[in-house]
Amino acid sequence: MHAWPASEVPALPGQGRDLRIHDTATGGLVTLDPGPVARIYVCGITPYDATHMGHAATYNAFDLVQRVWLDTKRQVHYVQNVTDVDDPLLARAQRDSIDWVALAEKETALFREDMTALRMLPPRHYIGAVEAIPGIVPLVERLRDLGAAYELDGDVYFSVESDPNFGNVSRLDAAAMRLLSAERGGDPDRPGKKNPLDPMLWMAARPGEPSWDGGSLGRGRPGWHIECVAIALDHLGMGFDVQGGGSDLAFPHHEMGASHAQVLTGEYPMAKAYVHAGMVGLHGEKMSKSKGNLVFVSQLRREGVDPVAIRLALLAHHYRADWEWTDQVLQDAVDRLGRWRAAVSRPDGPPAEALVEEIRDALAHDLDAPAALAAVDRWVALQQQTGGTDTGAPGVVSRAVDALLGVAL
Repeated sequence: MHAWPASEVPALPGQGRDLRIHDTATGGLVTLDPGPVARIYVCGITPYDATHMGHAATYNAFDLVQRVWLDTKRQVHYVQNVTDVDDPLLARAQRDSIDWVALAEKETALFREDMTALRMLPPRHYIGAVEAIPGIVPLVERLRDLGAAYELDGDVYFSVESDPNFGNVSRLDAAAMRLLSAERGGDPDRPGKKNPLDPMLWMAARPGEPSWDGGSLGRGRPGWHIECVAIALDHLGMGFDVQGGGSDLAFPHHEMGASHAQVLTGEYPMAKAYVHAGMVGLHGEKMSKSKGNLVFVSQLRREGVDPVAIRLALLAHHYRADWEWTDQVLQDAVDRLGRWRAAVSRPDGPPAEALVEEIRDALAHDLDAPAALAAVDRWVALQQQTGGTDTGAPGVVSRAVDALLGVAL
């Protein structure tokens, strides 16, 4: 599977700061110090509907992570998956009387278009669950051979008790885990499981549903968590720098994935930091496909909204915050974009070197994009009030907000 084209990232003078970011597993800020190549895995979409603002906010957060690392002169090895076979996708295809493969391909293509328009840097490896199945089957077989997996009516489950570090990612108690498992794709009430929290590794073939050769597992398809584990281990290995996604993935997805990988390899931890973006709401509820309260990036683009304004609307909120999408949020971003573009189109302005360092400092401190935007606002306001004599300043500002914030002026 191919990703989307990369937008050019302008080179800036000097060098950025090492990133200090909130780690869900420790509950506090950690300073990331990757080697020459920083490694990041971000969980991708299940392509049964278009990219909504919650998706966009999440991928914007991890786009900033990449930009901070690039500014430190590191390379970035970014991997993202596509869950292109899963229950919600199959249900939507059946509802709409469309082939599930065609639906997945259509929505994945639209996602690529949205990411390109929003100037999100693409992953080096963009991997679908279906194409990862040949690598998933041996991992499930190995977990079974290690005694960490068991069969139940043809399905194969992971035993969470096989990992002594289970629970270290989300830091939730058993009651909270059970509740979230039921809400987020698990089956804690299925009779016969050793532990209600045990997640499925391999689902035996069901009538009328797609299935693949699972070797000694029999025909079927993979569970959700083992998909990302197989892809991450194959392309990044253990101990990569950041595991990223929305806050609703901390449990069960990232918790289970970490346990799978740690039992498979005997190494700990799977990732050095587990970083989670907040949820975007609409009309008082989390924006989600299941509720249908969605604002789509593609729809806004069709209505003529500048994608750069959409990106500025996302940047106006701290990545970890839960916030509400409103017409005013978008209008504020449109207005800000107008002011910034007017400023960089002028022939001169106040010196901008200090502004570049302010943006760097803000992003290095837990991706504080609102503080970075406020710094640019102050430079724009000063230019409007006092003018300036630095003919290179508008260009410096334009390149800095492009390189560090992904905002093309």
